[in-house]
Amino acid sequence: MSFNIKNNVTWVGKIDWELQRFHGYEYSTHCGSTYNSYLIKEEKVVLIDTVWGPYSKEFVKNLANEIDLNKIDYIIANHAETDHSGALPELMQHIPETPIYCTKNGIKSLKGQYHQDWNFKVVKTGDKLSLGNKELIFVEMPMLHWPDSMLCYLTGDEILFSNDAFGHHYASEFMFADLVHQGELFTECIKYYANILTPFSSMVIKKINEILSFNLPLDMICPSHGMIWRDHPEQIIKQYLKWADNYQENQITIIYDTMWNSTRKMAEYIAKGIKESDKEVNVKLYHLEKRDKNDVITEIFKSKGVIIGSPTINRGILTSIAAILELIKGLKFKGKKAASFGSYGWSGESAKIISNSLKESGFEMVDEVLKVTWNPDNESIEKCVKYGKKIAKAFA
Repeated sequence: MSFNIKNNVTWVGKIDWELQRFHGYEYSTHCGSTYNSYLIKEEKVVLIDTVWGPYSKEFVKNLANEIDLNKIDYIIANHAETDHSGALPELMQHIPETPIYCTKNGIKSLKGQYHQDWNFKVVKTGDKLSLGNKELIFVEMPMLHWPDSMLCYLTGDEILFSNDAFGHHYASEFMFADLVHQGELFTECIKYYANILTPFSSMVIKKINEILSFNLPLDMICPSHGMIWRDHPEQIIKQYLKWADNYQENQITIIYDTMWNSTRKMAEYIAKGIKESDKEVNVKLYHLEKRDKNDVITEIFKSKGVIIGSPTINRGILTSIAAILELIKGLKFKGKKAASFGSYGWSGESAKIISNSLKESGFEMVDEVLKVTWNPDNESIEKCVKYGKKIAKAFA
């Protein structure tokens, strides 16, 4: 499959309808994904990025049906992660001398993964590559989200090939953002940002402002995953600036795992107390063992405060809660408040373990931990409701 995007620019990527887990099973892709590769046929012919390795033979075969591979003058590797570069080894068997333009770190990464000394050409911010009447302008984007990342801009057609920036995991035969369900689209966009780009938010703001300072006209944004932005493409840029600025909604998210339902009951009565205290706040509960962790991380990203609970087991916490706390630590959320709770039979360390982890991750802990023994009785239930009311005021 290929289709024309604009003038001499063609999409030559792959729609992966079946993809459900990505990044080593660390990221859920409920809506599948795409691996977007772009072919520009000007006086010089350029291929921008490839596709994931499992589809390399299919990609090269389809590309050869689109153009004689020997007519490709340049290859642009905006990012060396294998979902974008995975077809390079197969392609380079056919055109081994074709120059590959990437950042200095891109060379390091590509050599480290494929152990090939291809014809690499280093580019940096502001460098230009002539295609005849048009040019590609390169902008480095270190740590957005790998050290090698960059994007490039095609003059004349005013297209920004943004790689992972402004992307999302979403499969559709329409391939343009304005043609798909907007609720589904932006659900995947914020999930992508929350789970991948959150720790780099300060750099996101800085890099977007740097790109805007070039005053380049923008007609289209072509990311390497998901839909192409052609109708008011600046809308996703504005969303990124909003999400990068310590984003939060009027939401409190309660996350828990439970062994014999004691911690579940605590979570539900804490939620009851919150709603009795603040009817305007959106309270969401997630039994972590039964929910997708990336969806839960997205809810944390949207929240002004989180409350996390676990029973005590072997003087520790349940593994699902330990895992989400590790994810939270790496994502470096800013400006959020938190509290913790837990049930126990005899030792009762869980709530404090959670509290210490959240504090180390930069959350403002608003109250002492709440601990309840065994199955909550009426007195303990009332204690949970009061705790919820107190937390609601502290999160306000």
